[in-house]
Amino acid sequence: MIRPTVQENFSRYADCIAACNAAAAACLKCAAACLEEPDTRKMTRCIALDMDCAGIANLAASYMLRNSEFAPLVCEDCAEVCKWCKEECERYDHWHCQECAKACAACMEMCLKMTA
Repeated sequence: MIRPTVQENFSRYADCIAACNAAAAACLKCAAACLEEPDTRKMTRCIALDMDCAGIANLAASYMLRNSEFAPLVCEDCAEVCKWCKEECERYDHWHCQECAKACAACMEMCLKMTA
């Protein structure tokens, strides 16, 4: 089987890469803002999921940018972590959590398209 070129795959992956980058940024911003909340102790799980989600979203984007044959597998895992992060952030009314939940939902949706 002939693999698509990096340019061909980048065209295919461009929207997902953008969603992954946006989710990673939103997650890092959320984690930093959670640390400034009055009761950071109750935000521990949110912060941990933000960090995990940012890491895997960056990883997924890098796999797609490199045209890795494993990009769909990483995207599948990214979608799962985004789901957990989204659900946790939706529990809070903080602006940063709501923004993060939206970015994670978009990333999850795009990553699932990459696995189909």
